Amino acid sequence: MSIYLDHNATTPVDAAVVETVARTMSEAWGNASTLYGSGRRSRQILENARTSIAELIGADGRDVVFTSGGTEGDYLALVGAFLARFDNKNHLITTMVEHKAVLRICAQLEGRGLQATFLPVDGLGRVDPESVRRAIAPGTMLVSVILANNEIGTINSLEEISRVCRDAGVLVHTDAVQAVGKIPVNVESLGVDLLTLSGHKFYGPKGVGALWIRKGTPIISALAGGAQERGLRPGTENVPAVHGMAVAAEMAAARLSQDASRIRSLRDRLWQGIREATSRVTAHGDLVAGLPNVLNVSFSGRDAEEIVLALDKEGIEVGTGSACTTGQLSPSHVLLAMGVLPAEAHSSIRFSLGRGNTCDEIDAVIAALVRILKK
Repeated sequence: MSIYLDHNATTPVDAAVVETVARTMSEAWGNASTLYGSGRRSRQILENARTSIAELIGADGRDVVFTSGGTEGDYLALVGAFLARFDNKNHLITTMVEHKAVLRICAQLEGRGLQATFLPVDGLGRVDPESVRRAIAPGTMLVSVILANNEIGTINSLEEISRVCRDAGVLVHTDAVQAVGKIPVNVESLGVDLLTLSGHKFYGPKGVGALWIRKGTPIISALAGGAQERGLRPGTENVPAVHGMAVAAEMAAARLSQDASRIRSLRDRLWQGIREATSRVTAHGDLVAGLPNVLNVSFSGRDAEEIVLALDKEGIEVGTGSACTTGQLSPSHVLLAMGVLPAEAHSSIRFSLGRGNTCDEIDAVIAALVRILKK
């Protein structure tokens, strides 16, 4: 049996979620936009799911728009805000350590007249709220800052960033894909206007997510089509997947604290074991105030992909940086932005733990690393 330590790439779908999706596909197959019985049943599931998702982030379900996942949610937030405010504002501020989804959307919009500013980060991968304040200009329409980094687990101070932006009349979006379901997330406390999440990061199905949009936020659909999701996300809703995500959200909310505490202790056990195994290792990110499940380390003088493949032969699955860049030869853009040298970035591995991991598994991973590093 394999040991899975790449939960930031995706999580195993919970058995209760699998059962929910299968049952909904069989019993609630109606189009939620229709008026008759089967459609009304699907519509009720959708609206109940909005409430479940909203409760996980301290929001109102009426402000939740379902999407196909994090990338589409980011796209709707950034492109939708750009289209809505293009006539008088065309400047967007983000950071150098965003998920590639946000960075590539910005690059695409730059070809359409957007002016983008990419803020640097400190050695832990955090953006300084004061740098946001300094970057805001009269034409700034939106600031997009990742809440919890997918590669290193560092958490940004969105509360402070939002206060800066609110004083300047600027919208705030956060990609919270890696945060929701792992740490407490509350849109009112964060002060953001738009928040992206994805179901498969908290034991839900792949291909489904949501964008929370604060009431009154100017946004235009980035897709042309029907009037589903308040006209912001056309296309017949994937009711079974949405239902599954809602069940996963309810479970995440119920066990958030206990999962975080147990997983953090396992993460710390892994880090201690690695440090005892070799002195030629460096941890990246904030292990104190970051996500409880992430450990990103560089093994000096070693090639990360070789270690990953060697671990795979031992039945242990880990990642190199973000899943979206695995297989590419270029080092992590996140680590480079933090000031990590390219050679060290090439030797980095991301261990991301989940609720199914055990102490015995962590000890087995440490033992395997000892064998591999001796070779």
